[in-house]
Amino acid sequence: MREEEAHYDIAVIGGGLAGVCAAIAAARLGRSVALVNNRPVLGGNSSSEIRVWVCGATAHGVHRWARETGIMGELYTENQYRNPEGNPYYWDQVVLDAVLAEPNLDLYLNTDIREAHASGPDDARELHSCTGWMMGSERRITFHARQFLDCTGDGLLGHLAGARYRVGREAQAEHGEPWAPDEADEALLGSTILFHTKDAGRPVKFVPPAYARDLTTTPILRNRVLRTGDNGCDYWWIEWGGELDTVHDNERIRDELQAVIMGIWDHIKNSGEFPDAANLTLEWVGSLPGKREYRRFVGDHVLTQQDILGQRQFEDRVAFGGWSVDLHPVQGMYADEPGARQRYADGIFHIPLRSLYSVNVTNLHFAGRNISATHIAFGATRVMATCATLGEAAGTAAALCVEEGLTPRELATKQPELVRRTLLRQDASVIGVRDDDPADLAHAARVSASSHLGRLAAEPSPDGAQGEPYPLTRDLALLLPVDPSLDAVDLLVHGAPDGQPGELVVELWGTGRPENAVPVDHLTTTTVPVPPGGPHWVTARLDHHPQEPGHAVLVVRACPGASLVLVPERTDGVLAFRRRAEGDAAVDHDIPEEEGQLVLEWQARGLRRHTFCFRASPDTRALAPERAVGGFQRPYGGPQMWCSQPLADPDRADEWLRLDWDQQRQLAEVRVVFDDDVDEYLNNLHRHRTPFEVMPELVRDYRIQHQDSEGAWQTLLTVTGNRRRHRVHRIAAQTRALRLMVDATHGAPRAHVVAFKVYGA
Repeated sequence: MREEEAHYDIAVIGGGLAGVCAAIAAARLGRSVALVNNRPVLGGNSSSEIRVWVCGATAHGVHRWARETGIMGELYTENQYRNPEGNPYYWDQVVLDAVLAEPNLDLYLNTDIREAHASGPDDARELHSCTGWMMGSERRITFHARQFLDCTGDGLLGHLAGARYRVGREAQAEHGEPWAPDEADEALLGSTILFHTKDAGRPVKFVPPAYARDLTTTPILRNRVLRTGDNGCDYWWIEWGGELDTVHDNERIRDELQAVIMGIWDHIKNSGEFPDAANLTLEWVGSLPGKREYRRFVGDHVLTQQDILGQRQFEDRVAFGGWSVDLHPVQGMYADEPGARQRYADGIFHIPLRSLYSVNVTNLHFAGRNISATHIAFGATRVMATCATLGEAAGTAAALCVEEGLTPRELATKQPELVRRTLLRQDASVIGVRDDDPADLAHAARVSASSHLGRLAAEPSPDGAQGEPYPLTRDLALLLPVDPSLDAVDLLVHGAPDGQPGELVVELWGTGRPENAVPVDHLTTTTVPVPPGGPHWVTARLDHHPQEPGHAVLVVRACPGASLVLVPERTDGVLAFRRRAEGDAAVDHDIPEEEGQLVLEWQARGLRRHTFCFRASPDTRALAPERAVGGFQRPYGGPQMWCSQPLADPDRADEWLRLDWDQQRQLAEVRVVFDDDVDEYLNNLHRHRTPFEVMPELVRDYRIQHQDSEGAWQTLLTVTGNRRRHRVHRIAAQTRALRLMVDATHGAPRAHVVAFKVYGA
């Protein structure tokens, strides 16, 4: 056995997606970082050992423009490119490569932390070191650091250090949460083991092991649905252990879950109820339970159900989520009630920095499912893409604590703008926070462009798609940016085929919040006569002049016999919706949905990258060049990006975005944020398969140029084959003008730039 001492600025314990993103974020800010994981692979529940889908704020496509950016966004899009089939082993490599790319980061796999050295009174503990055993190597390693992050999921490091935490459910009286029980208890969400099957191409028998559970003796057959085509997370409901201690009873839970999996497969193969299962065989069965819940630390703010569903906009918000408040019966798969109860907010929700550090350990951040939240709020924050964004935020905060010599609380209360500006500079997952970084020289520049998209419209192409009638058997809608006004919208309509004129009822609604995309506040109603036959262009007069730019939802009420026209193209900044109707599929086919969830009433299913034919007037400034400087970096009350006029050829774009200063500037760094369509729902194992390995909206080829003293443009750098959203370039130039030349996209018909930032020496 070898004893070792290792010294770092920051030690991140736990190599799930929260820990991975925390470690990468801190390392990119120049800190020395140890990432310590007790398994041989990274990724936690998403790894090939457990194989849980990486879900997040998009919530299987429920929320608009909600996919994560920052480090989690990089992992999503890199996996989409490398791993279009959703191979779990390829996903492991995507995560590992991201860690190995960071020179300031040392990775310790198979290293289980078992001890912690901390001192101080109970209300002001300080963590000095933690010690782990590297399995298979007989190395006992003590990690010394100035800041620590507990990303273990179970909260082991914080527990060893004396951090305050909760296990189980709070009483309703504690926070006034409607879903909380009358009395506190220790009930938890249970753990899950998954399995995969494959078609062997010939009949395959299955002889069950002796420990296989006989499903006829359980409530499973009457309360859960078995399907031969289901795999992996389709069986999320194979859950148990909520009435036990999910850590100390982990082995017992594993045995029960595996017994049920064998029983399920025995029933599918041998009951005679599934004749299409003859050629199926088991390809993989997990050996590790994927845990959902254990310790939740106490921070300076405890996130609650009201914070989630009320979409509270914290001043110190550092991340967002969008998953439903998703709670499961404590009996898990043996419960008589449905496997989950879910409720969505009207849009994404925000998470504050004060929920990511310990209330009583002065140098401990945490990220993942163990953050400072009630059991009810945890039901929404626990999914892995959200945990990853929390990791980036906590890792960034820890790095700033080291740099500034501050405690986590001092950073959050004395310099919250430092965290906010750093996260925005990194293109992290923050919504509704304007980039006001005084170091960004672009703020002092005049912004111009070769062109910009001012006319919002979707029309049949004279030499292409004419569109298809889309019956108004239900309400249909368009989400439109309004900047500065919306006087009228023309719609292309097929009237009744029986020769009788009709009338459309058209309404305009506000979205309530800039981050939302559903009709909340009624603004006006107008009626529009529709001649029979067609199609005909008809005009809805709206005269909407808001005090500030924002979104509006144009709702066309159901009109039997009439149709709008749907074209297979996207209009930038615009989304199409349909109102839910009887028989439409639920978000998850096995979970009953509660009434009154507005975001579930308006669906984009089947309408993504399609638009109902329309023409809006007057022209808009929502996609003007100045939107790429000092903005919000993602849709928020508008698309928040520059968009060019249509390109004659996406491979020869020849569009530019330009910055001009009144005097010479010494430039050292350029950051560009391109559009990778955060409305496109991605998943690491491809529950939903998008057809694009690279988002078409991304700029593929570009140049950065500066203007020399004689007014000639000189190229500083050229990039071809780009497939990243966020690019950072070190440059050395003294100039009064800088421009980004867009030479080609990945297929989109217009050039998009979300942010163009410049920093001095």
